[in-house]
Amino acid sequence: MGLSRQPIPTRSAMSLLSLQGVSKRFGPVTAVDRVSFTVDRGEVIGFLGPNGAGKSTTMRMINQYLEPDEGEVQFDGQPISTVSMEAKRRIGYLPENNPLYLDMLVSEYLGFIADLRQIFGAERSRAIDRTVTTTALESVYYRPIGELSKGYRQRVGLAQAILSQPDLLILDEPTEGLDPNQRLEIRHLIESLGRDRTVMLSTHVLSEVQDTCTRLLIINEGVIVADGAVDDLVARASGSVEVRVEASGAGVAAELEALEGVQRVTETHEHGDGRVVVTVVADQAHDIRPDIFGLAKAKGWTLYELHQRTRSLEHLFRELTVSEPS
Repeated sequence: MGLSRQPIPTRSAMSLLSLQGVSKRFGPVTAVDRVSFTVDRGEVIGFLGPNGAGKSTTMRMINQYLEPDEGEVQFDGQPISTVSMEAKRRIGYLPENNPLYLDMLVSEYLGFIADLRQIFGAERSRAIDRTVTTTALESVYYRPIGELSKGYRQRVGLAQAILSQPDLLILDEPTEGLDPNQRLEIRHLIESLGRDRTVMLSTHVLSEVQDTCTRLLIINEGVIVADGAVDDLVARASGSVEVRVEASGAGVAAELEALEGVQRVTETHEHGDGRVVVTVVADQAHDIRPDIFGLAKAKGWTLYELHQRTRSLEHLFRELTVSEPS
């Protein structure tokens, strides 16, 4: 039995960000389909979904890189298409591809971004100094961006996103392509940024979500399929267990599926000698392993492996985003 799509909770009418029935189509393809959610002040939200699910398209509509075909995006209670430039400075955005001018010095690039954001005079100097300190760019401030490591380039991307001290910071795959040490450094930086502003973080690294975010949105095929506190959704995932069974015998998968408490059985591998490997998803309230052992004995199977693990956020993500075979 799969997990059904959950109703989206109603949140404060005075939320910082609100999407109301937002859709976006590219020719015959509907990338985002009537998406509605709100983001309250002070939240750090993980925005997850498989490739092509609509994450980046949604983020680009929030930032007005794209216009919705239907619905409305509101920022601080006003349609984002009508708010002033001053209000738009309150949104910072780091795109997935982190576009940078590689021939510029870091100092020149941040000055260029300050000009685009219309930050001038004494405010400009304060903003750049504050941002360089926050993102630890002092040692590379006068170096060409093209000479920097991927980790430092991501720091420069974050620096441009927070230069105007935005209330809402939107980060699309900020640790993509980084090595483990660089990933950890950027994650710590994001955690520190989240103390002072609202953050919306898209990532494929689920451990980052559990370590960094307070709330989780999951989108699949352009539709929001889960919305809730990270701990609550992890607990929901942990309501089941997964048992890996490797055995040889007749009708292993079908017989296991008939056991009490089993939600689903998936055959993952078949050996040439008659052995099969199946994954059994079952209710956590009942330890199904003795039943599997007894069934194997009664059916005369040879049991090679019987291993159980508690499900995780990764399992919930797969449950909500992997289509059942037709």
